[in-house]
Amino acid sequence: MEGGEAASLLGERSPGRPAQLKTYRRRWFLLAVVCLLNCSNAMLWLTFAPVADKTASYFHISLETVNWLSLVYLLISIPFGLVATWVLDSVGLRWAVTLSAWLNMTGSIIRMFSVLKFLSLGSQSYWYLFVGQCLCALAQPLVIFSPTKLAALWFPDHQRATANMVASMSNPLGILIANVLSPALVPEGKHIPLMLGVYAIPAVTACALATTGIHEKVPPTPPSASATNSTSQPFLTGLKMLLRNKSYIILAVCFGGGIGMFTCFSSLLEQILCEKGYSNVFAGLNGALFTMCGLLGAFLLGLYVDRTRRFIESTKICFCLSALASIVFAVASRFRHQAITLAIASSLFGFFGFAIYPVAMELAVECSYPVGEGTSTGLIFVASQVQGVILMILLQALTVRVSEDPSSACALNQDGALDWTIPTLLLAGLCSAMACFYVIFFNTDYKRLHAEANGGTLVSAEDTAAAAAPEA
Repeated sequence: MEGGEAASLLGERSPGRPAQLKTYRRRWFLLAVVCLLNCSNAMLWLTFAPVADKTASYFHISLETVNWLSLVYLLISIPFGLVATWVLDSVGLRWAVTLSAWLNMTGSIIRMFSVLKFLSLGSQSYWYLFVGQCLCALAQPLVIFSPTKLAALWFPDHQRATANMVASMSNPLGILIANVLSPALVPEGKHIPLMLGVYAIPAVTACALATTGIHEKVPPTPPSASATNSTSQPFLTGLKMLLRNKSYIILAVCFGGGIGMFTCFSSLLEQILCEKGYSNVFAGLNGALFTMCGLLGAFLLGLYVDRTRRFIESTKICFCLSALASIVFAVASRFRHQAITLAIASSLFGFFGFAIYPVAMELAVECSYPVGEGTSTGLIFVASQVQGVILMILLQALTVRVSEDPSSACALNQDGALDWTIPTLLLAGLCSAMACFYVIFFNTDYKRLHAEANGGTLVSAEDTAAAAAPEA
């Protein structure tokens, strides 16, 4: 049963009568498109960070100017995040993903204009990079907010957390790929055109798949009772409901702060370690361990939560363990010759910290239902970006300039290196404080699961025989 016939059935459904529920094989295609798009956008974000010196030399610009190619993502996502939440909940998932794919692809192509010789713009070619990055930055909120909406509309309740986890973790996977791929593609500055071309391939592919392969705003027959009811509030009404929801505010402050701290950790890791003599190779290894263990932790916790529905308990335990890992890292990073301890601390910080991300996004929907998924997750992302900017400025302001140390591995200038003792201890302290606050004060009912308590039978369209789903 598809299209108008299914819609007619649902429209005639009485409030007390369970609807027929179905899943469709094409939900995996939609998940794959969102994953590819999310991964591509993250790769475009950090294209230049691992090869900043070679980028500066090739385009005849300063390192500070190169840094703006990454920072623009953070700044644009704050105001445009609210627009993205409206697009997702008012216009729909299909148009949000398609618009994001076109912005992402267009930005990646415009970046390539900067290396076309016939334009002969010299240092002005940098502006092609910057405009391209701005378009990619506009795409970021749309695709980052999409996983919870995709999971809610297309996946049954026992697969939602896993689908959200897979789609959400494709973003840090893209960051990891960029950190490995950019240095490999650009051993010398002259290879930057090759790098830009390679990074455009997944963006073009994702756009082609989204444009030609996504035809429906919602599935013909919903996969869960909450998707059947379709009770999402209007955008402004939803915002007012969120701002009056104490549980949601606590989650937004604590979890948003956690995302901000992870952004700072990823961005400042090399600078924190080099002053104590740790090489860039070791810093890169720590960053890779941080991300890879995070992906593993998110995968395992997503499977666990899908089976047990222990959203609150899981996030509280992981938040506390990630805070302990941050303390170990903050202390160990102030001493030399602690490579093993630092590697373990980075791995555990990523494993428990990243694991919270997809589960907390699902928890945001649970505690704010029936507010739209795009609004509830988008507001947390905006809060995280604001806190990330504040933290980045604060932590850099608290550094102390030290005289040149022969054992330091930093690329020193005439003023010497920066000591990060106070900033790293502050970061660990903030993480611990937020973990304690979250554990003590956060509690909520699973509103969406409760709304599905009277849901009917789940019928899989990809199976030949119907299967009854267990009641929530």
